Amino acid sequence: MNSIQKEDCVTRTIPHFRLALVIFSLTGQVAWVVENMYFNVFIYKMFHADAAAISAMVAASAVAATLTTILIGALSDKIGKRKFFMCWGYILWGLSIACFALIRMDVITGMFPAAVSAASIGVTLVILMDCVMTFFGSSANDAAYNAWLTDATEGGGRGAAEGINSMMPLVAILVVFGGFMGFDLDKPSSWTAIFLIIGGIVLVIGILGFRLVTETGVRKPENERFWYNISYGFRPSVMKANPVLYLTLGCFIIFNISIQVFMPYLILYYNVALELDNYVLIMAPAIIVAAVVTAFYGRVYDRLGFGSAILPSLGMLFAGYLMLLFFRQIVPVFIGSLLMLSGFLTGMAVFGAMIRDYTPAGRAGMFQGLRIVCQVLLPGIIGPYIGAAVLKDARQILNDDGTYSFVPNQNIFLAALVVGLILLAALLPLLRRLRRGQLEVKA
Repeated sequence: MNSIQKEDCVTRTIPHFRLALVIFSLTGQVAWVVENMYFNVFIYKMFHADAAAISAMVAASAVAATLTTILIGALSDKIGKRKFFMCWGYILWGLSIACFALIRMDVITGMFPAAVSAASIGVTLVILMDCVMTFFGSSANDAAYNAWLTDATEGGGRGAAEGINSMMPLVAILVVFGGFMGFDLDKPSSWTAIFLIIGGIVLVIGILGFRLVTETGVRKPENERFWYNISYGFRPSVMKANPVLYLTLGCFIIFNISIQVFMPYLILYYNVALELDNYVLIMAPAIIVAAVVTAFYGRVYDRLGFGSAILPSLGMLFAGYLMLLFFRQIVPVFIGSLLMLSGFLTGMAVFGAMIRDYTPAGRAGMFQGLRIVCQVLLPGIIGPYIGAAVLKDARQILNDDGTYSFVPNQNIFLAALVVGLILLAALLPLLRRLRRGQLEVKA
């Protein structure tokens, strides 16, 4: 299907496209928020995991997500369908999330009565099950949904679509924070309810997807060798032919490393270090404002281009880091969180639109694996490792059962800022190339 035909297909079903975009993106991000932010709280609260265990869980999930996206993305290109992987992936994703309701201390001690440390077994089970859940989630969301969105916006408007897509993590945070506000996260029963509710929602959305999602008509790549297609995005010849794309991906890696330095520990920082029991009420307005900013910010990319859009995003992000680094009072923490979240999500929108614009036609599925390497794998290993190193000598607190837990401190934002400054230097070659290309077009 050529781009004109594809644009006509999407235009005829634009209400369905927008509805599917919002529902699948939001539901997927709600599930990822539970994994990326609340799983850390889960193993911290229920099994007293330390920073090294949290870092290991994030890294293992990143590896699982990357391998899955590379394989399923290329497979969806070869088959020429996205809807099948999206819908069935969400169904299985929901079931796997619900399974976490069974990972409780009482269940573990009943199954392993002779175990020396049921908490250690719990941490291990969470990490292993997280990888299983990530397989289904990455198949559905990272591989199939993102490839579908790239196909559906080939006719134009990617910045606007990416603005909506990129605001969803913030909306998801708001939904999760608000929905779980009445839950006592120190009680196992609360976690059981959380996993069953989120798992059920994701499962239902997968079923509804069979009616909501319109297949865009994937142009199958000319080379049908599956294993060749898997390695396509990593080939030196492809990199040489697409320099702007790969420079963008390189900068995207550094951007996400900066985010992953602090993100696994963010809720713990609010709750434990700042002792903000009502952090949900404090964060909700910041999230709402940042989500609105992100929804419209994609249009800045459509109108002004990458360079004019990315620098203000980074300015907001860095200002947020500085506020969170130097202040612990409620008002400046709120302002810093607003700036940080706005910079994070608008930056994701700009990078996302740029990557989609420079993805070779007919290769969207294959390049989702490469995108996940840059967004999840490398940042998911390097970022939390930096965060854990920064928190190595963090203050410890005594738990009721005699064990100790670390207290995240503001140094995670200093480390994130240092990585962000490295990103500014990495952006210079990309911006120069884009500027040179614009001058050549004008000439």
